[in-house]
Amino acid sequence: MNKETLYKFFEGNASFEEEVAVKQWMEESIENRQSFLKERKLFDAMLLLGNEKVIKAGKIRYSINLSSLRTELIKIAAIIALTLGGSFIYQEMQREETPIALQTITVPAGQRINITLADGTNVWLNARTTIQYPITFNSKERLVKLDGEAYFDVAKDKTKPFIVQTNNYNVEALGTQFDVDSYSGTEIFETTLMEGSVRISSLTDDTESLTLTPHNKAYLHNGKLRVKPVDDYSPYRWREGLICFKKETFASIMKDFEKYYGINIYITNTQVQKYLYTGKFRQTDGVDYALRVLQKDIKFTYERDDDNHIIYIK
Repeated sequence: MNKETLYKFFEGNASFEEEVAVKQWMEESIENRQSFLKERKLFDAMLLLGNEKVIKAGKIRYSINLSSLRTELIKIAAIIALTLGGSFIYQEMQREETPIALQTITVPAGQRINITLADGTNVWLNARTTIQYPITFNSKERLVKLDGEAYFDVAKDKTKPFIVQTNNYNVEALGTQFDVDSYSGTEIFETTLMEGSVRISSLTDDTESLTLTPHNKAYLHNGKLRVKPVDDYSPYRWREGLICFKKETFASIMKDFEKYYGINIYITNTQVQKYLYTGKFRQTDGVDYALRVLQKDIKFTYERDDDNHIIYIK
């Protein structure tokens, strides 16, 4: 498979015909699948290393020394604070008197990144997510700041609670697995617990807090925290690069597309709002492919305004 086509596929810029060709090629053999995953890892590493020349389509991409890149991949866990951002932010962390160096990572639309923190905590960052974390944690707590969505597999340390701070809430854990969805500019706050337990507390109201048990989700309803059980974990397969939805409205699905692809979608066709939809797409499929698949079951047309990053559903 032509590498230029593969990288266009990863970027979401491949044509419909190219998308079909890549998928057919992947299904032909295990070797092709392994080659695909290998190139995908290299592409993700390029994003992590912040090399815009490499990320952009074109001949310049292939001037990179792949051997050097593989070496950098091995080093990423140790030097991520140096390879991302290019600078440190100094500020006081909550309940800490001395300034601590923070690293900031921002994930572009349509991408996801996996990082390991200094304590061994594994974190997956979803599209359009920003996280701030210290190079080393202090002796009292492990505090990170999140704007977006992330999945945490927290390293156990009973002496240091792990705290995810969002715009309005803290999510505190000792060692557990959970997903936090809290993008600024939206009214959504959700924490879904897979293992262990977490305590959620308001930053502005000392009386508002709750402890979450596994297979439950905390969410906002009319400005107050509520809890409900979770029996479908497919929405959290975004870590695998999947956009999954089950009995969701068309508008809700389009909101996901906006998040993953960094676009605005305006819906003027009221007919599409009458039904609930179930399905899944790969993020790398691109928004055009996803819309074309939806068109097979739903009667609508769409127009793109690429200059302003807008899609109109008609």
